[in-house]
Amino acid sequence: AQQNAGILARRLSEHAEVHEVRYPGLASHPQHDRADRTLGGPGFMLTFRVRGGAARADALVDAVRLLTHATSLGGVESTLERRARYPSEQALVPDDLLRVSVGCEHVEDLWQDLERALTAR
Repeated sequence: AQQNAGILARRLSEHAEVHEVRYPGLASHPQHDRADRTLGGPGFMLTFRVRGGAARADALVDAVRLLTHATSLGGVESTLERRARYPSEQALVPDDLLRVSVGCEHVEDLWQDLERALTAR
């Protein structure tokens, strides 16, 4: 899952429809150096922001087929959610931010699902 997360984070960070990726394994993460020194690895959680705001983020959530829309974290299956859809999160979380708990599926299957959803309109 951690290896998959790193691959997906790198690919998402290069995608034209994504304007921010947060993953401690990326050098662009504000706490990358600290994470590198203190953690046993960057983990399997990442967030990314899509161009087009909340409506585009919701459309992506609806378009994925392999990733499951769910709040739960840490399973063997990948999950995805838009946190700002919850009223208690709206003041804290950007409305276009998607949180992913990356699982153990084949990384190419995960990427194809995300890329298809990112390019769907």
